[in-house]
Amino acid sequence: MSNESRERGVELGSLKADLEDHDYPISQDHLLEEHGDIEVEMGEETASVEELIAPLNEDEYASYDEVEGSVMNMVSDDAIGRKNYSDRTPPAPGEDRDEETPSGDDLEGEAESF
Repeated sequence: MSNESRERGVELGSLKADLEDHDYPISQDHLLEEHGDIEVEMGEETASVEELIAPLNEDEYASYDEVEGSVMNMVSDDAIGRKNYSDRTPPAPGEDRDEETPSGDDLEGEAESF
């Protein structure tokens, strides 16, 4: 699958293209009829679109962004990987990062508590 269908650790697969090309607004019932059985990959887990968004009981979705937001809100924490981690953030004031080990693996046990 292409990286274009992956959002924040969730693999949307063909669902992304299908929903981006869909006419909106769309009722939740109609959305689930057409796409409810599509599996969404979340790390090592999968869930159907219906399992993810049916509990929200929305009347309708006005855009793809609303559908995607609902899916992303309902995936488990396992989909996002390690919480509060980013190797893209700059060092905090006073933080001395070793450029060769940006993950901080060599700093085990030396983390400051704030």
